[in-house]
Amino acid sequence: MLFIPITVCAAAFQVARNALQRGLVGDAGPWGATLVRFLFGLPFSLLFLAVAWGLAPVTPHFTVTFWVGAALGAFAQIAATGALLVAMHRSGFALGAAFQQSSLPLAAVAGLAIGESPGPWGWLGLALTTAGLLALSWPKRVGGKLDWGGAVFGLISGACYAIALNAYRVAGLQVAPHHPVVAALFTTSTTQAMQTLGLGAWLALTSRRSLVAVIAAWKSSLGAGFFGAAASALWLTALALAPAAPVRAVGVIEMPLSAIAGRRMFAERLTLRQLTLGALVTVGVVLATIG
Repeated sequence: MLFIPITVCAAAFQVARNALQRGLVGDAGPWGATLVRFLFGLPFSLLFLAVAWGLAPVTPHFTVTFWVGAALGAFAQIAATGALLVAMHRSGFALGAAFQQSSLPLAAVAGLAIGESPGPWGWLGLALTTAGLLALSWPKRVGGKLDWGGAVFGLISGACYAIALNAYRVAGLQVAPHHPVVAALFTTSTTQAMQTLGLGAWLALTSRRSLVAVIAAWKSSLGAGFFGAAASALWLTALALAPAAPVRAVGVIEMPLSAIAGRRMFAERLTLRQLTLGALVTVGVVLATIG
């Protein structure tokens, strides 16, 4: 049962990382804030990898499939993070976290292509999650017009996270199939290096102002990097101790934590309708993970 407190800590660190990144959107823009996660998280990821590899020395296998999976996952995660930050900025911190759960039904649909199908409770959970997300995504009126921005970016984020999740899984199975924690940390460190170089170079060419803002806010940026790397390490540790389904079920605590953080840090208040639909999504995720 040790995986339960580890998963709760991982979810809390993830919420902290998202909150620090969201606070940087105004000055650094969504792509500058996205770079923070990778640039300042890379040193911590390398440290975690060094410790894990020292405890379990293995020979990594950097196959072509690994590099393709890592590259696809890396750039899908860049797009997912940027879209999530825009969704949080336009719809609110807690609702952005809820929209991110759209990765679950989208990943399930993608799984059908490789012969993976959930059971009856899983399909019920996916149906509840999808219905709740569709209702939450219904746009609000701004100036007499429907504003679809937050919902669209939230769903894009979920779709890109679903792609990244499957790509990282493929890469991890290639590099060290018999040592999941070491494999995942190899994948994480490699992809964060790709993301830092790729996104950093692109911003250097297109928006040096964003890079300056990231460096100027190095204290918050360093915190976001640490929380992001620590969250990833804890998620991986939990997955090494227990199957993915119960870990993911416990991990939905991220949603109420996001609601609390949104209220305390950004003065956001959820309506009764949003709270009810958020609870529906939470139940759906739990059913989908155990079904």
